[in-house]
Parts: sequence; C-alpha cells; structure tokens
Amino acid sequence: MEKLTSILVVASRTATDSMLLEKAVSLARSVGAQIHLFSCDAGLARRLRHSHVTEDAEKTWNLCLAEHLTYLRRLQEQVSAPGVHITTDAACNSPHYEGIVAKIREIRPDLVMKAPAGEHPLRRLAFDSSDWNLAKVCPTTLMLVRPHRWRRVPRFAALVDVSEEGAAQFAQTIVHTSEYFALGCGGELDVIYSAGSANASEHAEQLKSLERLAREYHVERGHVHVLNGNPDDALPDFVAHQNFDAIVLGARTRRKGIASIHGALTSRIADTVHCDLILVPRGDQHRLAAEDSSTADDCAIAG
Repeated sequence: MEKLTSILVVASRTATDSMLLEKAVSLARSVGAQIHLFSCDAGLARRLRHSHVTEDAEKTWNLCLAEHLTYLRRLQEQVSAPGVHITTDAACNSPHYEGIVAKIREIRPDLVMKAPAGEHPLRRLAFDSSDWNLAKVCPTTLMLVRPHRWRRVPRFAALVDVSEEGAAQFAQTIVHTSEYFALGCGGELDVIYSAGSANASEHAEQLKSLERLAREYHVERGHVHVLNGNPDDALPDFVAHQNFDAIVLGARTRRKGIASIHGALTSRIADTVHCDLILVPRGDQHRLAAEDSSTADDCAIAG
C-alpha cells in the first residue's frame, strides 16, 4: 500500500456498523483519508431478478434506496467525524460480494473495511461464502473488522512467507502495507514467519531473507518471530496469544502457489484470533475481479 486517501466502508445494517465506522473514522483522521459509506442489498436484487415489470422493480428499488440512505446518514450522525469527509451510497447487486467489487471498480478506494457476516458462538470471526469470495477477488486491501476498539498504541503483525524468491517479494508487499498502518496509527509492528519443514540449508537462507526484510523496514529484532513446526498449527496458536490489534497477511486467492496463506490456514486463523484481519491482494486478484464481474445480477439502479 503506497497511500491511503480513500476508504470504502461496507455497512451491514447490524449492530456492528457503529464500531466499524468509528474505526474507519479514526484511521481516516490519522492518514487524511476520505470515507465512502456504502450499503449493498443482495436480497432485493435476487427478488427483483424475477420481476417482469421494470417499472415496478424500479419503484421498489427507489423506495429501498431511500431507506438505505436514511440508515447510512443516521449511522454517520452517530459517529463524531469532524474533519473527515464522508459520502453515502447504496446499490442493489447479487451476489453481495460482487456488489462490493463493482463499487470498488467505480471509486477505486485504497482500502475496504467490512465486518464479517456475523457472530457464531463457536468462532471468533464468522465468514460466510460472500466474505470468502470477496477475499479471493478483492482488488485492493481488505480489512475484516472486529467490533472492538484498537488500543492507544495498536499492535500490527505481518504474517509472511520467505521460503522462495517469489514468496519473499510478496512478503515485502505485506510488510510494506503493515508498516504503513503502523506508522499512520502510531502503532507497533511485528513480523512473523513459520519455517515449516525446511532443511538446515534452506532454513539459513530463509532467515537471511527475513533479516534483510526486517532491516529494510526497521523492525527490531525483538519484534521478529520465527516459528517452527507446521504453519497450519504454529501460526494460529502463536498469534492467538499475542493480543494483536490487527494481523496483515496475503489474501486468499484461487492460486495455490507460493506466498499464499489460504484455505484451511486462513480459516483457522480467522476462527482463532480476536483481532482484525487485513488481507493484502496478490496481483492476479485484479484479473479475478474482472472475470467474476460477469456473473453478477445488478438491477442497474444505484444512488
């Protein structure tokens, strides 16, 4: 992340929205960004898809649009945001994640902030299929937000993979993004790497890569952590006990290649930690977003 001048905040019309917007306002004020407060009605889009009378469909959406915008403006009034420019908008798209991606393509924000789909008694973060699909194709950095405030000096953790050359390049992107958040918020940054089953020679080279990365971003030795064992077990167990405010990692994509923390590991981390997740996109996610856009149902009416 080279800059943070625009934040798309996706409201869910639940009790988590107030904390979501408060956190976005705090971040926007720290870095001088503006906020686009957005709501997408996927359920209405699915209902209108079966409507054969265009005039009735448009009337229904116009009424719903007014309701969405009223909700967003009331939400905005609840959160003190002096000096932060906030716009509001709503759309009618299905599936829900594609409505969000369409808005991203329209306004090109530097960051998307969204609460997970809902709470579950057995999980810390509850992602539905739309959350996972958004994580796979979101072409910009995505923050999945927990409903609690960051501490006065927030702690950020960058989860990286330096096992191969290509992986190390993406690790640099992750640490660069993490540093941006930490500096902007006056926070601390840790870098975490799980060595897995590397042999002695490979392990030595990986440590050299990690040390170079830490030096480049001025991460002190005490804030660099090298874990042993299976990353599927080591990473979730470690971060769950560190009390971080946000964890930064590579976004889950369809590509099962180097440097992609994805699938079961991402899910386990999400289910284990109490903190926010910041997902950094790989380059191929721009293409994936464009490919998936052809599957969306859009009622073509937006505020």
